[in-house]
Amino acid sequence: MAEAPRKLRDRALLLHGAWRNVELGLADVQGYGSDSFGDPDYVSIYGMRPAEWYRRGIRLLGRTAVECTRDVLGDAIGREVAAEVGRLTPVSRVLVLDPFAGSCNTLHWILEHLPGSVGIGFELDPIVFELTRRNLATLGRAIELLQGDYETLLAGKPVPADAALVVFVAPPWGTALEEQGGLDLRRTAPPITEVIDCVERLFPERRVLFAIQIYEKVQPASLADLELRLDHTRLQVFGLDARGRNHGVLLGIRGWELQAP
Repeated sequence: MAEAPRKLRDRALLLHGAWRNVELGLADVQGYGSDSFGDPDYVSIYGMRPAEWYRRGIRLLGRTAVECTRDVLGDAIGREVAAEVGRLTPVSRVLVLDPFAGSCNTLHWILEHLPGSVGIGFELDPIVFELTRRNLATLGRAIELLQGDYETLLAGKPVPADAALVVFVAPPWGTALEEQGGLDLRRTAPPITEVIDCVERLFPERRVLFAIQIYEKVQPASLADLELRLDHTRLQVFGLDARGRNHGVLLGIRGWELQAP
């Protein structure tokens, strides 16, 4: 009797299917990397390959393995954010906010490249929050992680008067990403423009740098709508995947000026 075909460990299974809220074993994390990207070490986070972070007690849900920003991308985003901050007028302190923290890996890398800055992450999903809280405690990462809706929590969060904000905006893409049409920034959950509007409503007088994770193919109308809300933007796509599944970052400022040449 022929064996049943092995289940493909792909985005559909881990993000939208039966494994969405399942705590993955090491073989499944590596299998997702192999099946989807030809690389068992694809889900490298906190500066470690899967075998190392799993051995140290780090755990991920199926949805988080798909949605997390892996090291090579998180590092690249962190470098671009730091480079952009260096182009802006100097500030005494920087507070880095991640409204959709997930694994907190991107926040980890941004803080690595902005020494002296402070990071706060917000995670609505209680299951993801608890797992990430445990992971950060295991690693001893100095990141404040809060559980709940970022808008409600930010409204009641004291922010130093002299702090400029770096806001990493990467809400779940869900069905907003299509292979043919690309990423529609209006269909993320919530839409990215809503996040920008919320931050500006809560902190109207602050200097803000938005770092928005994007895909190499973005629907032009959704990108144009986003750029209208920002004073200055710079788009950087990273050539990290030779097969054309590259991500990038859109950097945009409000109330924070570029330094004179």
